Amino acid sequence: MTALGILYPGHSAEDEYPRIEQLLGSDIRVDVVHTDIGEDAHRVDALREMGAGERLAAGVAELRLAGADAVVWACTSGSFVYGWEGARQQVRELALAAGMPASSTSFAFVHAARELGVRRVAVGATYPDDVASLFADFLRAGGLEVTGVRSSGIVTAAEVGTWGEEDVLTLARAADAPDAEAVLLPDTALHTAAHVSLLEKALSKPVLTANQVTVWEGLRLADRRVNAPSLGTLFTREPIIQA
Repeated sequence: MTALGILYPGHSAEDEYPRIEQLLGSDIRVDVVHTDIGEDAHRVDALREMGAGERLAAGVAELRLAGADAVVWACTSGSFVYGWEGARQQVRELALAAGMPASSTSFAFVHAARELGVRRVAVGATYPDDVASLFADFLRAGGLEVTGVRSSGIVTAAEVGTWGEEDVLTLARAADAPDAEAVLLPDTALHTAAHVSLLEKALSKPVLTANQVTVWEGLRLADRRVNAPSLGTLFTREPIIQA
């Protein structure tokens, strides 16, 4: 049994994780511990407060007791707002507090793009423009080329959590560009786990979404590979363990 520890802020799309666990269909457990979101606002100061070390550390003991093999901070905006080096320090502190390998969703996007061998990516963000641009900066710091950023201007995770399939598909199509090798949808408040196959079919290219890459990153830290095509191209890479 491989146990993944997920630190998830608040309650917007946490039901993605049991869904993904079911789709993996093998000896993998995904344990979700909720952190205090503070003010629900896609605003830099609020996001930096949400990702503060003491907030993350509060959930770590529960994950240790659950027997997690690795932990991922499942908040893209609450990590990239610190910049590349700040996000690295955030992960270092989390690993130290947890006593296990650690990462965050922001790094998961960069690692997943590298896994797929793509360099040029388009971003479809639910965030306001200023926050979305910080994610693009983070991706560039990770060696990716951002072909364009589509922002939706949504201020709260609660609103993002109400989006359905058509909303997600509209965002992905609006973000896509002919020269983009993949499309990235960075908000962990966005429900996407049930839609990845549809998105990839509609765009004819890989689509990376926040909760999808978060679980993949946990598996990477635990040195596991799982073949689960319903979760997109990212989950069809070799070497595989057939689900």
